[in-house]
Amino acid sequence: MPVSLRTQVGIVGAGPAGLVLSHLLYLKGIDSVVIENRSRQYSEQRVRAGVLEQGTVDLLTQMGVGERMKSEGLVHHGIELRFGGRGHRIDFQELTGGKGITIYAQHEVLKDLNNARIATGGQVLFEVEDVSVHDFDGDQPKIRYQKDGDACELTCDFIAGCDGFHGICRPSVPSGIFTHYDREYPFGWLGILAEAPPSSNELIYTYHDRGFALLSMRSPNISRLYLQCRPDENIDLWSDETIWQELQTRLASNGWTLTEGKILQKGVTGMRSFVVEPMQYGRLFLAGDSAHIVPPTGAKGLNLAVADVQILARALKHFYSTGSYDLLHNYSEVCLRRVWKVQRFSWWMTSMLHRFPEENPFDHRRQLAELDYVTSSRAAAKTLAENYVGLPME
Repeated sequence: MPVSLRTQVGIVGAGPAGLVLSHLLYLKGIDSVVIENRSRQYSEQRVRAGVLEQGTVDLLTQMGVGERMKSEGLVHHGIELRFGGRGHRIDFQELTGGKGITIYAQHEVLKDLNNARIATGGQVLFEVEDVSVHDFDGDQPKIRYQKDGDACELTCDFIAGCDGFHGICRPSVPSGIFTHYDREYPFGWLGILAEAPPSSNELIYTYHDRGFALLSMRSPNISRLYLQCRPDENIDLWSDETIWQELQTRLASNGWTLTEGKILQKGVTGMRSFVVEPMQYGRLFLAGDSAHIVPPTGAKGLNLAVADVQILARALKHFYSTGSYDLLHNYSEVCLRRVWKVQRFSWWMTSMLHRFPEENPFDHRRQLAELDYVTSSRAAAKTLAENYVGLPME
């Protein structure tokens, strides 16, 4: 007989979406159990996105998990768009009424959330196997899994699928329910993590004839840099010297110096846009990368996942307080309005800053005109700033 457990909300996936949802539910007096197939050590060491919107920062602070973020995170009030060898600053603080972003790596966010869940008696089960979801079209959904050799069954009122693009929750829904919207981009990002002080106080997005480049950072001593490349680029063909040389070329600007250092990590990431509609079926609710993927140009992946679970936590609180399904029924509709606005912004940033293989001289001149307009028009700059720091929650 399997080991039987009971909770109110079963959460598949201990990434940002799953852990933020679990802690939000705890703060609202709702029980949850989080199931994760990877180890805690893996999730807390894997280097991922590191740009937090103002709303994400505010939420983590309100949840009581923002102390280390406040002391170690790097607060930025703008970014630089660089093209034609010249930089143009977009002033977030002035354009959005004082808002900004915080550079704080995703794995650091996960450490804070894991510590908070443990300190409050939360159940986060790592290194589980053979996870499957069942009966979510009825009133007693179940999550089955193996833990330490034991077969386990978790019965719950609702299941939150926070298990990422390659997770098991979305494919478990019967065919014909979901509509998939997908776009593959004809390029990827070659990313490096370097032991070098960042060469700028803010992120630099660069449009160059040889392709896009981005200067970002993870700490005062660690730089994160990216180069546009082919999606199937062989990273073994890129020596450290070649990478730095290409970064120097694309990021070059008069009177500015790129600081080099030891490359600690490098890899190639493909780029895609993806949305599934609706984001729910029965008592199964998808959140984060299980429901949508955005290209990283707009720095929205983690932030969009956090927005999803804010909406879901609010709907679950309403259900347990009133017995009404109204907010739960509207979960997809509310989330997708934000998702598609974020997809639009991420696509726009990507299409404005990257060289496309099939583009012609007209496309090139149009991109330069777009960049010129964004950096010379207050209205256009404000649109970029408002989206980058994060749209308001509904």
